[in-house]
Amino acid sequence: MKIIEKFQDFIIFSEDSIQNALLKLNSNKSRIIFVVTEKTKLIGSVSDGDIRRWLISNPEIDLQKPVFELANTACVTASTNESNSEIASMFSEAVFCIPILDNYSHIARLAFSNVDCVVIDGRSISKDSPAYVIAEIGNNHQGNLEEAKKLVDAAVNTGADCVKFQMRNMEKLYKNKGVSDDVSADLGAQYTMDLLERFQLTNDELFEVFDYSKSRGITPLCTPWDLGSLSKLEDYGMPAYKVASADFTNFELLAAIADTGKPMFCSTGMSSELEIKNAVDFLNGISAVFVLLHCNSTYPTPYKDVNLKYITRLEDITGRLIGYSGHERGFFIPVACVALGAVVIEKHLTFDKSQEGTDHKVSLLPEEFKEMVTQIRFLEKGLGSDKRPREITQGEQLNRESLAKSLVANRDIVTGELITREMIEIKSPGQGIQPNKINDLIGKKAKRIITSGDYFYDSDINGLISKKSEYKFDRLVGVPVRYHDYNSIIKDVNLDFVEFHLSYKDMEVDFKNHINGEQSIGYAVHSPELFSHDHILDLASDDEDYLEISKKELSKVIEITRELNRYFPKTNNPVVVVNAGGWNQEGFYKDAEIHDKYKLVSKALKEIDDADVQIAIQTMPPFPWHFGGQSFHNLFVCADQIVEFCETNKNIKICLDISHSMMACNYYGWDFLEFVDKVLPYTVHLHVVDAKCVDGEGVDIGEGDVDFNSLSNLLNDKAKGVQFIPEVWQGHKNGGEGFWKALDYLEKYL
Repeated sequence: MKIIEKFQDFIIFSEDSIQNALLKLNSNKSRIIFVVTEKTKLIGSVSDGDIRRWLISNPEIDLQKPVFELANTACVTASTNESNSEIASMFSEAVFCIPILDNYSHIARLAFSNVDCVVIDGRSISKDSPAYVIAEIGNNHQGNLEEAKKLVDAAVNTGADCVKFQMRNMEKLYKNKGVSDDVSADLGAQYTMDLLERFQLTNDELFEVFDYSKSRGITPLCTPWDLGSLSKLEDYGMPAYKVASADFTNFELLAAIADTGKPMFCSTGMSSELEIKNAVDFLNGISAVFVLLHCNSTYPTPYKDVNLKYITRLEDITGRLIGYSGHERGFFIPVACVALGAVVIEKHLTFDKSQEGTDHKVSLLPEEFKEMVTQIRFLEKGLGSDKRPREITQGEQLNRESLAKSLVANRDIVTGELITREMIEIKSPGQGIQPNKINDLIGKKAKRIITSGDYFYDSDINGLISKKSEYKFDRLVGVPVRYHDYNSIIKDVNLDFVEFHLSYKDMEVDFKNHINGEQSIGYAVHSPELFSHDHILDLASDDEDYLEISKKELSKVIEITRELNRYFPKTNNPVVVVNAGGWNQEGFYKDAEIHDKYKLVSKALKEIDDADVQIAIQTMPPFPWHFGGQSFHNLFVCADQIVEFCETNKNIKICLDISHSMMACNYYGWDFLEFVDKVLPYTVHLHVVDAKCVDGEGVDIGEGDVDFNSLSNLLNDKAKGVQFIPEVWQGHKNGGEGFWKALDYLEKYL
C-alpha cells in the first residue's frame, strides 16, 4: 500500500466538466479521480470505466456537463482513525485507490494498493526510474555536528539522492543500558557500545543535520533502532525509514514503522531465506510499503560472500522491489547490482577510511562515491530496454554507410531491362541496399538508367521518387552537393543555390574539373568538420598547436569559397557554414569552462581573414556524431549563449540547424519555438530537417519531433529572407531523392 498526501492530480471539483475529467484521468494515469466540493469534501469517484459506460448509455454526448452527474457516490472510503492494516483490507481487484477522509468527510490522504512503485519526497523508486542512491553517513561524522554537515555537502556533490543517519536510545536499546565498560559484555558488544557512546550525535543535533540536508536539496533519512527513536523521528516528520539488518526479524519495530504509512528500506543481512520470507509475509500482511535490500553484514564483505545473483532470486521469491546495501570494498559491485535490477543502492560515505570504526573501512571517499553514481547513471543509459525490438542507432547508421556492403551493378542496365543475379555484385561501402535484399531486387525491371558500378537503392525495388522541375518557396531554396554530383543534382530543377559540402579530400580537388564556366545559381559552402590526420575542427581548443591547425584549415576553406565566387558571381558574401568546435569526448564542460571556450572561439575568428565571406556558425546538438562515435557538445547548443556570442561578435552569424537544435531542446527540456525565436535575428542560413529524441539526427522530414506547422509560422514571420536547404541525411543518394522528397513535404510550409 502507498499513501500520498499531495492528491491535487486526483481530484476534480463537482461543477467542472466531464471533458476536464477526461483530461485529468489521462494526465494522472491512475484510471480514477475523486469529485469534491470546493472545500475538498468528497462527493464520489469517477473511473475511466464510469466514463465509458456513460458515453455508451448517452446517445447525445455533451462533454461540458458537470462531472458530478456521473460520480459514483458509493465509492469505498476509509477514515483517518483506521489503521493501515484496516485500510489495506479494503482493497480488492476492483478497488485500487481509497480516499482517506477526516471527520468532516474531507479528503486527507489517498491510499493506493500499488507495490510496484515507492515515492519518497516526490522521487519515484521503481523498475522504470533511475536507481535511488543512498549515501549512508551513519556515525562517520565521529559525533561532530560540523563534520556531519560537511558529509552532507559531499553527498550532494556526488549526485546521491539521499543521506542517511542513525538514531538510537542507548539506555533503552541495550540490556546493560549501553555501558561500554561493562566487564561482563562480550568483546564485540563492548567495542560497538564504545564507538556508539563516543560518536553519536544528540537527537537535536540530528534534527539540525536533517534540516541542513533539506536546505541543500537532498532527502534525509534515518534508521530508528528502537521504538522511542521512531517516535521522535515521526514527530520530526521523517519521509521514510531504513530498517537495519539487525531489526529485520524485529516484527514489533517493523509493524510500528508500517503503521506510520511511510516507506521503508529493509536490509536483509544476517537473515536466512526462511527468515526473509517470514518477514516479507508479515510486512505484506500489514500492507507495509517497503523495498528489500540484499546485504551481507560483514565489514568489509569478502567478494566471495557478496552473492549478487541472489538479487534476482530475492525478487523472484518475494515479488518486491529489490535494492542493495553494500559493505564490500570499492564500488564496482553496486554498479553491477543495477545491471541485475537493483532499484536502490546504499553505500557508506567518509572523508577518511582510516578513522576509528568499522563503517569507515567499507566506506567510499567522496570522489569514489561520485564516480560510483556516475557509472550507475551511465550503466542505466546503457541498459536500454527488453520491451522493444532492436533498432539501428544513428552511430551504427553512419558506420554501416562506411563499413557494410551494398548491391552494385556490374554492367550498364537500361530502363525497362529485367534485373538478373548476373548483373549484381556485393561490394563495400554500404551506401546502397543491403545484400539481404538481393532476392527482392532480382526480377524487377530497371526504372532508370543504371551505370556499371552504380549502387542499387530501395527505389529500384519500390519505385522512384521523382524530381520536379519546379519547386515553389517564398525564400531561396538550395540542396547540399559535392563537386562530383553537382551537375546531376541541379539538372532540370529550379534551385536558387547549392551548398557545397566539402570533405577534406575535396579540398585537394580542382573543382574546375566539375564546374564549367559561369553558373546561373548561387552557392554556399559547408566547411569540413574532419580534416586530414583525424583533425576535427576546434576553434575552442586549449592546445595551441591544435588550435593553429584548425585556424589554418578553416582559412583554406574560406580561400576555396572565394575562388568559387568567380564561377558563382550571383552570390555576394557567400555563407561559409562552420562547426566551430567545443566538443569533448568525456562529458559536458562546466559553465565557467564553456564561457572560456566561447572566448577562444571569438579570439580565433578575429585572427582569420573572413573578408568577402559570411561565416555562419552552425547550431549544435548535445551529442554530435563524429564519424561513427558520439561526443559531448558544449558550444552553440544553448540559445542564450548563442545570442550573447553574436552580440559580442557582430560579424559572425548563425546557421540554424533545425535537427541539431530540436535535439538540444529535447535533451535540456527547452521550448523549441522559444529557442528558434531567440536565434533567428542572427540567422543567415537554415538547415531544415527533422530529429528524434536527443541524438536521432537527420531523419526524414515529418517523421521526427519537429512541429513544422508551428515552425513555419515562426520562420515566415521572422525569417522571411533567410535561405534554406533540406539537410536530410544521405539525401544525395540516387540523384538526390531524399532532397526531392523533403522539398515536396516542405512546399506547403515554407
